[in-house]
Amino acid sequence: QVKLVESGGGLVQPGGSLRLSCAASGFTVSLYIMKWYRQAPGKERELVATIRPQGDSIINADDMKGRFTISRDNTKNTVYLQMINLKPEDTAVYYCHRPTRNYWGQGTQVTVSS
Repeated sequence: QVKLVESGGGLVQPGGSLRLSCAASGFTVSLYIMKWYRQAPGKERELVATIRPQGDSIINADDMKGRFTISRDNTKNTVYLQMINLKPEDTAVYYCHRPTRNYWGQGTQVTVSS
């Protein structure tokens, strides 16, 4: 069955970097649009990034452009979210999502704090 497992979150200081992973099973990630979302405490879930089967990608918010990169390793069937120059406002639970049939991972916590 379809499964998405995020990892790579943690506590990082402002200005630091993290790479989140979304390991997929039960399907081939390169055949689907894949997305990263995040949800901060008390806020709605927001779209962070999208990668399409063709490999092109979109970072959703201007504040994330230049700091966040979505990518995919077809050999590992894994989607990544590379985040640099992290800010306290990036603190959230980050989720991997396959829109087709609405599959979600369990999320991984990212905390940016000194």
